[in-house]
Amino acid sequence: MHAAERERIILESLEDSGFISFRDLEARITASPATIRRDLDRLVEQGRIERVRGGARSAGGDKPAPATAQPSPPGGLLGVPFHENIGRNRAAKEAIGRAAAKLCVPGEGVMIDGGSTTLQMCPHLAPLGLQVLTTSLHIVSALLPQPATRILLPSGQVFREQNVILSPSGEDSMPHFHAPKLFMGAASIGPAGLMQADIILVVSERRLIERADEVIVLVDSSKFSGPSGHVVCALSEIDTVITDPGITDAQAGMLEGAGIRLMVADMPRQGVVRAGR
Repeated sequence: MHAAERERIILESLEDSGFISFRDLEARITASPATIRRDLDRLVEQGRIERVRGGARSAGGDKPAPATAQPSPPGGLLGVPFHENIGRNRAAKEAIGRAAAKLCVPGEGVMIDGGSTTLQMCPHLAPLGLQVLTTSLHIVSALLPQPATRILLPSGQVFREQNVILSPSGEDSMPHFHAPKLFMGAASIGPAGLMQADIILVVSERRLIERADEVIVLVDSSKFSGPSGHVVCALSEIDTVITDPGITDAQAGMLEGAGIRLMVADMPRQGVVRAGR
């Protein structure tokens, strides 16, 4: 495959979401990893793309999937502010959080991405003695009263509306940390994969994905019919999805067809979980 053809594939791959992982490029391009890296370096020198941890993004990092998307507002992120999102589908999120906490092994290190659903894990983690890396100040506040829980944070800018710490410029500000499990939420999920409204969130979450052995997504069933956005990862990169009984058979089939383990959290307070559907 000639260099021009490889470059065309790279640029076309960025058109939909503005980001592509190095793993996906290796699957699409018939060339060695070293050759692909040289192609990326050449496109960076030409100002056509930017390198980020785990892959590449469109130059400027502002290539949106939806035509109406706008760059991140100063001091904020695109998407629903946390204080508005926390009360939506609250019962479902609490059930999902309880189910997710049961997947944690006492004493292990985990990563918990910011979000109103992942936050619901926190009350159930106190007896486990976990080490938790998170980008969310809400999660930090929830975990601080737990003496046995150790907390790690990255460096970066605080985005007040979401109460998360992110590094907008794309540098690697995460501690040297690897975990068997990453728990993360999403703005929406569909055939294209896991999506977020803001490219800054995509870059941050890609860093977490690259550090995890298993990616566990926590989304209530409304997220399956949510708006499109920047693709964080393909369905093939997700190991487990935990949701509520509102998921349809077609949506469950989409996940299971992608080889994803589906867990449906029951709504009663006992938090019983049904694996599969």
